[in-house]
Amino acid sequence: MKILYAFQGTGNGHVARAQEIVPILKKYASVDTLISGHQSQLKADFDINFQHKGISLLYNKTGGLSYRKTFTENKFLHAVKTIKELELSQYDLIINDYEPLTGWASKLKKFPMIELSHQASMSFKETPKPEKKDFLGEMILKYYVPSERKIGFHFENYHPQIKKPVIRHKIRNLNPDKKGYYLVYLPSFSDENIFKVLRQIPVEWKVFSKDSKVHVKVKNVEVFPIDETQYLKYFESCDGILCSAGFETPAEALFMDKKLFVIPIHNQYEQECNACALDKMGIPNSKILDMNEIMDWVASDHHLKVNYPDNIEEILVNEVLIL
Repeated sequence: MKILYAFQGTGNGHVARAQEIVPILKKYASVDTLISGHQSQLKADFDINFQHKGISLLYNKTGGLSYRKTFTENKFLHAVKTIKELELSQYDLIINDYEPLTGWASKLKKFPMIELSHQASMSFKETPKPEKKDFLGEMILKYYVPSERKIGFHFENYHPQIKKPVIRHKIRNLNPDKKGYYLVYLPSFSDENIFKVLRQIPVEWKVFSKDSKVHVKVKNVEVFPIDETQYLKYFESCDGILCSAGFETPAEALFMDKKLFVIPIHNQYEQECNACALDKMGIPNSKILDMNEIMDWVASDHHLKVNYPDNIEEILVNEVLIL
């Protein structure tokens, strides 16, 4: 059996999930990998056979999705050309983690594909969503990767085809501790805006920044360039995580029994849906980087116990590969 595993390079969650899934797939089949997108700070720890620029969502400095940058800085005509030229006939199965080029190529050329992603969970009506629907956001979730077969990942099993998060073993192998500081990962905010708020909250902050090239400390706020080893070290012993309302980082924080506060990226409907789901679980969130709300969260001792089993191989064998 020959498989193409295609995944999105925008954000770190898709790469983190691929780090777990690709080695398992290689135990059962010949596997090629394809990545598109250009906003991830994590590096794959396996060989990538095909890499394309693809289409990425781009952000402004205040934590919002920038439609202007997204539509002007992506090369849509080149993406269409790539879709037409992708040769997929040699594969028995395409597994797609929210990667649009192979998604559309598979649909147009009628190749077998299954979508295995967090975004796939959004297609089920049982998945929590804000009362006020975002028409454009719904259309992006529906048509960014067109797929008929879907298995989704989410914080809870809202539907039989929605599974618990894939927690990478780099997280599972940590020994959680609490040393009094807080970890911050808000890649859509500028360092300046983060500094402005957090320096007023008298605890120690460890901020990982996609913009910073050097380690800087100003008063109680310490900023680090993105580095996975150092990030995991501070993640292991922090009291809490302040992050965007993506999927992988909040899921890992819950798994590690860390306090969690999320800020969905403005205009990013998927993150608004994630924040809605977390809100129903009792996790605090805010639409802005609000000093008072974050201060209240720091003073609280709210924790949520979750059970995220290490069962991704079982899911792959029984529901994806169907061996």
